Amino acid sequence: MTDILTITPNPAVDLSTTVDRIVPVTKLRGMSQRRDPGGGGINVARVIKRLGGDVSAIYPVGGVMGALLRRLLDDEGVASRTFAISGETREDFFASEISTGQQYRFILPGPRLEESEWQACLRAVEALEPFPRFVVASGSLPPGVPDDFYARVARIAKRRGGRTIVDTSGRALAAAVAEGVDLIKPNLREMRELTGSDPHDAAAWEAAAQTLLRDGKVATIALTMGHLGAALVSREGILRARPLAVQPLSAVGAGDSFLGALVWGLASGFDRERCFRHAVAAGAAALLNPGTGLCRPDDIDRLAEQVIMEAA
Repeated sequence: MTDILTITPNPAVDLSTTVDRIVPVTKLRGMSQRRDPGGGGINVARVIKRLGGDVSAIYPVGGVMGALLRRLLDDEGVASRTFAISGETREDFFASEISTGQQYRFILPGPRLEESEWQACLRAVEALEPFPRFVVASGSLPPGVPDDFYARVARIAKRRGGRTIVDTSGRALAAAVAEGVDLIKPNLREMRELTGSDPHDAAAWEAAAQTLLRDGKVATIALTMGHLGAALVSREGILRARPLAVQPLSAVGAGDSFLGALVWGLASGFDRERCFRHAVAAGAAALLNPGTGLCRPDDIDRLAEQVIMEAA
């Protein structure tokens, strides 16, 4: 039985390099090159696998990039449940500028999925036997996929007795919340879009999260707030964590690392404080690695001891 299933409708192969300085017109010669499997749910699955969790990933594959994506995940030992699409799997590009330490992220549009293709994904989820305890639906929706796609996933999971965790934005997130899910992981921009509010401090953001809980559609909100830290808001109360001081090499995948460690902790039966502590540490640990290298377990263990938490 797979404990955790991740769903990524819009995966990517992430290509990253470093250059001394980014200027127009001139040829910019990269000093390094790496390719990683990418996309929200895929990154979450990679983190859970590194931490020893039982996870599989559902995602579409198309063309040469799709075959490469599958091979990269096979290399990391992540079990894949793929479905074929006619379009080419997208490739994203990240460039780090050595002279300034700035990172430039180019996110390309994904291929359009036909109705028969995204319906095949839902049928694959519905047919799982036995059904996973946790379903993580994460990342953007590609063209052609309806806004309520993750809401449909949540409906299937509820019918089959699974817990649904959603990490997305805009109309897709709003539709999932309207359907009812167990946990969401918004950042401040996503929370602003979802609630229509714009608080100016952590306490006000936490209050906005509590408003969503009172509506009864979400059981837990893991709110990542950048320089304000993070909060885990549930009916059991609020846990707050200050941001960890690390020297970032890349900001890519920090949110996915946070969520991956959180879900791994939940599936492992840890109490909410331990789950949250490891999630905060994993988000910070991802900043220490170049490209989309995500977090490493040894960094998570080390940083978890430095997380300063408090209950509201």
